[in-house]
Amino acid sequence: MDYRVESSETLRNKCAACYRQFNKIEHLVEHMRTSYHSAHEPTCGICKKHCRSFESLREHLIGPLPKQECRNIFSTRGCKFCLAILDSPYALRVHQDRCQLSGVNAGLLGRFANLGIRDNTENGSTRGTQVVALACKMVGGGSDGSLDLCAKVCLIDEYENIIFQSYVKPLLPVTNYRYETTGIRPEYLRDAMPLRQVQKKIQDFLCNGEPMWKIRPRGGKARILVGHGLDHDLDSLQVEYPQVMIRDTAKYPPLMKTSKLSNSLKYLTQAYLGYDIQTGIQDPYEDCVATMKLYMRMRSQVHKIEAYPLASDPQNRNNFASWRQNELERMSPEQMLEASRSDYYCWCLDSRDM
Repeated sequence: MDYRVESSETLRNKCAACYRQFNKIEHLVEHMRTSYHSAHEPTCGICKKHCRSFESLREHLIGPLPKQECRNIFSTRGCKFCLAILDSPYALRVHQDRCQLSGVNAGLLGRFANLGIRDNTENGSTRGTQVVALACKMVGGGSDGSLDLCAKVCLIDEYENIIFQSYVKPLLPVTNYRYETTGIRPEYLRDAMPLRQVQKKIQDFLCNGEPMWKIRPRGGKARILVGHGLDHDLDSLQVEYPQVMIRDTAKYPPLMKTSKLSNSLKYLTQAYLGYDIQTGIQDPYEDCVATMKLYMRMRSQVHKIEAYPLASDPQNRNNFASWRQNELERMSPEQMLEASRSDYYCWCLDSRDM
């Protein structure tokens, strides 16, 4: 009889999201207080386990130590790109043909690489653009060529049309053109657009007529900026932009390797879009397209609609407050999960503002 009681208590102290078990209910409450489980986490389509990232979900499904039951079903009905579970092997084949995307045509990429300045920032056709992707290619400065200097920049819209592309004349002398990966020669930068002019064009286009201090995440005119490692790119361009408007595939928790370690854009594109990039000479347009595709895939996810989806929303600040400890300990694991909120902004929320 004691064993049955212990088993019942263990079940009561089991997290309804990640299925971790605790000896005491107060330990489960503390876990829920710090884990920020929510409807926005990647979730196994078979056992419904919540994972912190798609990498964790991938490990849960296909190894090296997967849950065997989930692995067996995933092997016949699971999409290896978006990790969704389909109704049948036939449905999987149809889905995966659509889910695997294709990269930029090599001939088209070669033609774009040889273009000089392409500037549509003041073109009327770009006025309605709400989301843009940015990428830079760096050459080396300093005595050993290790200092990154932006030498080419590209900005595209959500339909992969080029808004702005230009070689950039750095403020400091270039000591290493890194030709093997950039394809940039000294003559390309001789008459290139000065960095200050590029900075102003990009800054003005992103802000879209709104003062920096007035930019807010919803209801304004400023544009959402997508990229990979955008802190580095914006710093090299000396452009400032509010974090609330930035969607960085290197820092988005569901796409990260661990809570502190990013995946490369090359890996993310191959694993989640199904094609290869950055082979040989690289062009920022290709990186822009990859980050935009990743953003659109993340944004298109359908999650439960909540009035206040973030743990930082004022309405949620007392959900797991210490003064509610006795009340929380009387809740079931499912009720605790219902009260829990995400500690990051899910990109699916952007689709509700479009």
